[in-house]
Amino acid sequence: MTLYSDFAPRRTRQIIGDVLALATIAAWVWLGITVYQLVENLADFGVQMEQAGAGFKETMTEVGDTLGGIPLIGGGVRAPFDGASGAGQALEAAGQSQQVAVNQLATGLGIGISALPILMILVLWLVPRIRFARRAGRAKAIANSGAGIDLLALRALATQKISALSAVDPDAMAAWRRGDDKVMRALAQLELRSSGVRLREN
Repeated sequence: MTLYSDFAPRRTRQIIGDVLALATIAAWVWLGITVYQLVENLADFGVQMEQAGAGFKETMTEVGDTLGGIPLIGGGVRAPFDGASGAGQALEAAGQSQQVAVNQLATGLGIGISALPILMILVLWLVPRIRFARRAGRAKAIANSGAGIDLLALRALATQKISALSAVDPDAMAAWRRGDDKVMRALAQLELRSSGVRLREN
């Protein structure tokens, strides 16, 4: 697989583009993680609620159990403490629910903030890079094949701009038909250069 052009100017642009794209992706990942952590800190209130509710419930249960053991009046005295214990349990459950909600919000915001920009970067950067690598690989394979120069010259006639073809030869098609080696190599070089591949001299 050919990742970079054989020609220095284009190769330099590709390397700079790769570095910038990866740095931008890293920056968006960092931002997503930072937002997640900032929102997740809001769950501390839920932790405090849960702990307070659990402590209150445990205290009221212990007091209710202690007073409930008093003969004759124990049953009547215990009822309010059992109710208070239930309130503590409700507070504990509310704290747990708040933590879950904050965690879901933090996860959604963290992913949402970073996912779309990263996806756009991948579409605008990675897809063209993959196309280049595939095109350059095919061009090299054709160049190394037995009929490589002839095939590349024909491909150039079909895909390159007329101005570029005219610069090679005013009637490039006729030159290709008669097998003009100089023109065919020039056409092949034109096609390979557009694919980022340098024609190796035999």
